[in-house]
Amino acid sequence: MKKRIIWIVAALLLISFALWGPIVSNVEQARYTVIETYGEIEIRDYAPMIVAETEVAGERKDAIGQGFKVIADYIFGNNRQSNKVAMTAPVMQQPSGKIAMTAPVMQMAENSVWKIRFVMPSSYTMATLPIPNNDKVKLRELPGKRFAVIQFSGTASQSSIKEHSELLAGFISRQNMAVLSEPIFSFFNPPWTLPFLRRNEVMLEISR
Repeated sequence: MKKRIIWIVAALLLISFALWGPIVSNVEQARYTVIETYGEIEIRDYAPMIVAETEVAGERKDAIGQGFKVIADYIFGNNRQSNKVAMTAPVMQQPSGKIAMTAPVMQMAENSVWKIRFVMPSSYTMATLPIPNNDKVKLRELPGKRFAVIQFSGTASQSSIKEHSELLAGFISRQNMAVLSEPIFSFFNPPWTLPFLRRNEVMLEISR
């Protein structure tokens, strides 16, 4: 009987741990309207937004980890007002230089410079956001844009990002859409979220 209780408790803890990632990911997200859907690909119009941004040189996976720490430090209170800013989703990563749409992963293995962005809560304006103490953190106001987006689950490994980047690029090519940006990789969940519960996206800005 005692062993059975132990197993039940362990199972409940495991389930709680598995669900914790999606639960804490239930935060304000960047606002958009879905214009069209093509299977796993969506055309979205994003509302204007304010982002906290930093640039980090290095390989993709290392860069997002370093950039996350820099901006998290800002929203957790390292700013002139010592105010905390609520966490939102997703965390966005984009190459800073010119990278061919059809082969973004070739550049990821090099020491590229990456822009790491947190979307700021919509209740803030540029005038009301706390001012960063760290000059590596920049607050930027982005206009509304249209994106083609492909969503996928899993660990967002290099091979998975490559696969879905190529699927999105192929779709855009077949639709004769004009691409206006480098690829943006968006991540919605904490790293301890079980892979099949994670939400990742590849985004490309397109003309309206």
